[in-house]
Amino acid sequence: MIVVVDAGVAVKWYVEEEHTREAERLLDRRFEIHAPDLLLPEFGNVLWKKCRSSELDENTARAAIDSIGDRGIFFHASSKLMNSAFAGALETGQSYYDWTYLALAIALECELVTADRRFFIALRNTRFKKHTVWIEHIETR
Repeated sequence: MIVVVDAGVAVKWYVEEEHTREAERLLDRRFEIHAPDLLLPEFGNVLWKKCRSSELDENTARAAIDSIGDRGIFFHASSKLMNSAFAGALETGQSYYDWTYLALAIALECELVTADRRFFIALRNTRFKKHTVWIEHIETR
């Protein structure tokens, strides 16, 4: 099953937090994981924030940064998603950053697995809901 993941899901592979177990299920071979290359700076930024707030030590964060490329994620150029991400952001009032992930899911005709509750809730009553799945619900698909 092809899925797109956002940075919030990827962080859970390295940091124990709510929904870590669900995120780890995506590492099963039955999932082919895709993401826009935007995931990399967002992933690094979340780890940096966690280090700054003493939620995470620097060595663990560096190890995560060094190994994110080993997860078998198929990365796609964000530059190719710009127009559709911008259109979606304008239509829904949600961020361009979040829409970069969803634009890729729509282009790949699959679902975005997200750990961003605000984004998921904002889209649940829109025509885009078929392309979004809350991290807790991935097993029910």
